[in-house]
This record gives sequence, C-alpha cells and structure tokens, in this order.
Amino acid sequence: MAGTLLSVDFEVHGKVQGVLFRKHLQEMATNNGCVGWVQNTKRGTVIGQLQGSADSVKIVKDWLKKTGSPKSRIERCVFKNEIEIKKLEHSDFLVIK
Repeated sequence: MAGTLLSVDFEVHGKVQGVLFRKHLQEMATNNGCVGWVQNTKRGTVIGQLQGSADSVKIVKDWLKKTGSPKSRIERCVFKNEIEIKKLEHSDFLVIK
C-alpha cells in the first residue's frame, strides 16, 4: 500500500448549514479518494471524520478551511485527533441527516 493513511475529526464554523455544504464536501472527499462522514450539529456547525491517504486528506482539509460550498462562509475549521491508521474504517463518504 502506497503512502500513509490518516484519520482526522473536524468541525467547521460559520455559515455552513443550508448552503449544501455537506453535499459539496461529500463530492470533494469522494473525488479525492477519502472516506468518512459529515453531519450538521444543533450549534450550527458541521462535524465529521475524514480518512484517506495523507495527500488526499490534506487536499480536503484545505477545502474545509478555505473553500467550502459556493454559498458557505467559513469562519474557522478545527481539526483534532489526527492519527495514522492501518486501514480505512469506512467504505465511502456518508452525509448523516
């Protein structure tokens, strides 16, 4: 297996609900070979977990920090629990309702 696999938890703050953020993230993650999940919180943030190769995770992390969906406005993105993993724990990237 080429490269290191990473898992990281995230929480995105700002205008990230009601702007198709989760759908765009699902496309971004899938297109870059990442798996995991994303869901809205009652606090108005979006949380989730991202897993994939180190390069893929970096691309999606940058998207979470700076880009987001077209109508979103990201104030900040907090990453935690970033660890190396032996194998992916998810089979695809799910939007949890």
